[in-house]
Order: sequence, then C-alpha cells, then structure tokens
Amino acid sequence: MRFIVDSNVPIVANARETPHASPACILACAQILGEIQQQHIVVIDDGWRVLNEYKRKINPNGQPGVGDRFLHWVLINLSNRERCETVTLTPLVNSDDGNDLAEFPQDRELINFDRADRKFVALALTHPEKPPILNATDTDWWHHRAILEKHGVLLRFLCPDAMP
Repeated sequence: MRFIVDSNVPIVANARETPHASPACILACAQILGEIQQQHIVVIDDGWRVLNEYKRKINPNGQPGVGDRFLHWVLINLSNRERCETVTLTPLVNSDDGNDLAEFPQDRELINFDRADRKFVALALTHPEKPPILNATDTDWWHHRAILEKHGVLLRFLCPDAMP
C-alpha cells in the first residue's frame, strides 16, 4: 500500500516537541512509520517539497527518534521503487511562496487550507492510486476533511483524540 505522510506524523513519533500528543497518538505514529518502512511505499514529490519540509523539522541523520529514523529511511530509499515513489507537481508561476500547485483543487472552500500542506493534497490527487494522507495532530486536515474528501482525497487520522 502507498501512503503520503504529513510531516506532523514523524514529528509526533519523535515524542519531543509535541506535548499535546497523547501516548496513544505517539504510539500510533511510530507504528505506522514502522509499518511503512517494513511493507509499504511512501509517496513524495520529485521537487523535494516534502523532503525539505521533513528536513526542516526532523533529523535526517536518523537519530534519536522514530520520526528521525523514518526520514533517514526515506532518504536512503529514494531510488527504491519498492519503498518510495515520486510524483511530479506543477508549481504555478504566480505563486509567492511555491505552495500554489496546479494539482491542488481550485475551490473557494479550500482558500484557508494550510498553504504548506497543499503539496500533500496535490500528491494524493496526482498519484494514480490516490494514496491516503496520514495525519497525526494537525486540525486543519480535520476542519477541511469534507471538502478534501469531496475532491477525492483520502485522509487517515492517526490520533482522533487530538481532533476537535
């Protein structure tokens, strides 16, 4: 199975900077990252938007946390199609911050959706299998779930106790 992993999942799995995450939430994030590394495929973009976000928030050397190990694993497996697939995203030329992508739905109900998370939505809609996006504690996904699902985006909430 293929998954798109929002950066909050490995951050929560590290259990360092997420005091709002419950022990069950931390465990759920750590477990899914382990499962992905053992038997699934992570989907990222070929322009390194996802990887650069990961690298800003998690240690690419693989230490000391579970999320750090996940990023290290992704970097090692970039060219291994059995573990990592890349998708091409198309930035719009008039984008001030690079977060405006042709593949993101043009919908007024998504105008306030987190600009930094648009790449994950674009990935999900561009990949032929429409893999689910994993989320831990980011409530923006929860608030926009109905409209995202209307556009064909599958969401998997790992920490339902963190949602409003």
